[in-house]
Amino acid sequence: MMNSLLGVVVISIVGFTIIAAYDDKVMDSTELAGCEFPAIYNFGDSNSDTGGIAAAFFPMGAPCGESYFHRPAGRASDGRLLIDFIAEHLGVAHLSPYLDTLGTSYRHGANFATGGATIRRINESWFETGVSPFPLDIQVEHHTQFKERTTYFYNQGPIGCLPVVTVKVKDPAPGYLDEQGCIKDQNDIAIEFNKQLSNLVTKLRIELQEAAITYVDLYRAKYELISNAKSQGFEEASKICCGYHENGNDVWCGKKERINNGTEIYTGSCDNPSAVISWDGVHYTEAANHWIANYILNGSLSNPPLPITKACHPLH
Repeated sequence: MMNSLLGVVVISIVGFTIIAAYDDKVMDSTELAGCEFPAIYNFGDSNSDTGGIAAAFFPMGAPCGESYFHRPAGRASDGRLLIDFIAEHLGVAHLSPYLDTLGTSYRHGANFATGGATIRRINESWFETGVSPFPLDIQVEHHTQFKERTTYFYNQGPIGCLPVVTVKVKDPAPGYLDEQGCIKDQNDIAIEFNKQLSNLVTKLRIELQEAAITYVDLYRAKYELISNAKSQGFEEASKICCGYHENGNDVWCGKKERINNGTEIYTGSCDNPSAVISWDGVHYTEAANHWIANYILNGSLSNPPLPITKACHPLH
């Protein structure tokens, strides 16, 4: 799990850059000029893949994309992802996947993320394990003009809270789950990973004095949503909108399979995806992504705590 890019998304914005110390309050940035970002280059996994793995292998099937695009759009969600909301907030078009060359424009950047991508290379087959053949170093290598000076690092989310994992926990030992029903040991791994990532970002900021490098606490944003699901208008955080993961069966979103008791089922979408946090047990719904975007774009969970629209200013 430590090798996965799940929740660890690096967003490089053409032109300028960011990073800094964490504070719960948004920095007073009234004297800073707004930034103009002509393009965005994104690196990551299925949490920010806008069609890369679909272009390389098989197109995404229904009901993915139903809430916003009204068709499958290469995203593991019913609609837009966090990277889509970031692009919209900055006035940039949705990113085209780098691997999709049909009718694609890279005028406003490109998305190198692919579903199943890892940080380090793993000698496994996508057809057997779902691991992408495009890990982080390959994604960066594809981006040969990597000269941006504004970079966002999104840390690892609470992997121990993924419903596809927690739904299978029966009669847990005391202390195995936290107060939100998440697997504590798995979240501890994510927390340690984030600590090391934060330290690395700090070192990069020292080495790259002219760069603006921002570290964003995506873990906190997602855990806040999970912890306050009902008060924020969502159903139980453990609910899965699309997919069947019960009694030893795993039928993924949009699939038709025969389960252990011999019954054939089709896993379509729930009635109201906008009221559910988890789309398929692993990825988030558009509504959840929108909530998270609204929570982080003002800079309150960023280091330095600047809104993304002013993130081109290197603060040392």
